[in-house]
Amino acid sequence: MASGFFALLDDIAALMDDVVVMSKITTKKTAGILGDDLAVNAEKASGFVSSRELPVLWAITKGSFINKLIILPVAFVLSAFLPVAVTVILVLGGFYLAYEGAEKIYEYLVPHAHEKTAQLKEEMTQEEILEAEKSKIKSAILTDFILSVEIVIIALGTVVGRDLLFQVLVVSIVAIIATIGVYGIVALIVRMDDFGLKLIALSDDGKGVLASIGRFFVNALPWVIKSLGVIGTIALLLVAGGIFVHNIEFLHHFLETIPGMLRDFIVGLAFGALVLGLVVGVKWIVSKVKKA
Repeated sequence: MASGFFALLDDIAALMDDVVVMSKITTKKTAGILGDDLAVNAEKASGFVSSRELPVLWAITKGSFINKLIILPVAFVLSAFLPVAVTVILVLGGFYLAYEGAEKIYEYLVPHAHEKTAQLKEEMTQEEILEAEKSKIKSAILTDFILSVEIVIIALGTVVGRDLLFQVLVVSIVAIIATIGVYGIVALIVRMDDFGLKLIALSDDGKGVLASIGRFFVNALPWVIKSLGVIGTIALLLVAGGIFVHNIEFLHHFLETIPGMLRDFIVGLAFGALVLGLVVGVKWIVSKVKKA
């Protein structure tokens, strides 16, 4: 009996070792989307009064956990009974990621009108501020749901064919790391300017080393969010390109002579531009039909 018990413990230890190793690999594969998730949520969680930033971020974080509680069981059921659906969803998600990356480049290169979103203004009443907060929170949770689907499916795609228990452990760990990691870093980012202001307040008449460090944090916040946006856009196209190259047969040997990262970016941008062109074309046709 004792030998059987220790053999069971050994099997469990071996399983957990495999889970940890595969979780690391899977987290690396989802890093591109996590980068964009970080950039998007840093922007969504900013713009509130200082006292409301963390409560709003906590509300978005809870929504993110609920999103994953919805997505994970569905993903595991598909993996168990219809594994080909995982690949199909993965490729469809790749189109979405490529489109989003190409759209961000398009918005930067081609100035055009943007949809109005709820903005917080000083003259707003308390009720209006709370309503604007709710609007931004709902928008952030919806965006998180879409990105969470991609994170879970990409993670699941790396362990398709393994035992269901192994899939559940690996993908669940990645999902938890994604949520805690992304929103933990976002919390640090959105509070960066407040930390800088506290350092300035602690300095002597706004002078000295503490004041200089404080001003650096205050001035750096907008640049950090902008930089994350650029990094997130590149990451989206790289992830999308990698999905297409590895899951669409005729692309397996496309541009094999150039570095893999550059190939993934080119493929992701090409597909993104194609989808963007279709979307812009459809919108143009719809606008013409409405005017007619």
